[in-house]
Amino acid sequence: MDILLLDIFTEFAKGVSFTLPTQTALTTGLLSNPSVLIAGIVLIVISLVIFFFLKKIIEHAIIGGIAWAIAIFAFHIPLPLIPSFAVAIIFGPAGIGVMLLLKFFGLI
Repeated sequence: MDILLLDIFTEFAKGVSFTLPTQTALTTGLLSNPSVLIAGIVLIVISLVIFFFLKKIIEHAIIGGIAWAIAIFAFHIPLPLIPSFAVAIIFGPAGIGVMLLLKFFGLI
């Protein structure tokens, strides 16, 4: 008894449905809801604003945090932990520089 490849495929595909969704299923879903489109566009615009206009602020905060970690952990400078970290994150490298100057002159 010879088994053809077509016979194997028809046995495999018996439970598979090859029908496309109807028009009523598409009109009741998210595709016809304009608020989804508006929300998507708003989220893209917010992301672009953050990326282009706040990129420098985020970069300075990261660099300030790295400089703070180097000052605290590598050079073992006894700065107050929470205030110096907050200043380093908010003002970046300039903030940690001010904290180091204040420590040098004995003001903190």
